[in-house]
Amino acid sequence: QMQLVESGGGLVQAGDSLRLSCAASGRTFSNYAMGWFRQAPGKERDFVAAISWSGGNTYYADSVKGRFTISRDNAKNTVYLQMNSLKPEDTAVYYCAGGTTLHKYDYWGQGTQVTVSS
Repeated sequence: QMQLVESGGGLVQAGDSLRLSCAASGRTFSNYAMGWFRQAPGKERDFVAAISWSGGNTYYADSVKGRFTISRDNAKNTVYLQMNSLKPEDTAVYYCAGGTTLHKYDYWGQGTQVTVSS
């Protein structure tokens, strides 16, 4: 099992920045691709960003491209999501996930709330 714990969420104003962190334990972190997803009230959980095990490849949803940056520190077993120029529509619970591939995630965190006021 891989345990994932997100942190860094909060209430911010439109245009502000936040950095989410996700600390992993229980498995060899560097063996796993990592992703960030989000779920707004009344909506399905959506893909936000993903990063390969080495960090050499990153992928983003069109809605966040150019504003969000995913990164990882394998020495610290942590994946990050830097969110800039936040918009009210970014309001959601953000989840990190770990998987053996970029397309299949086996482990999920509990989520951290991000609220962006206009």
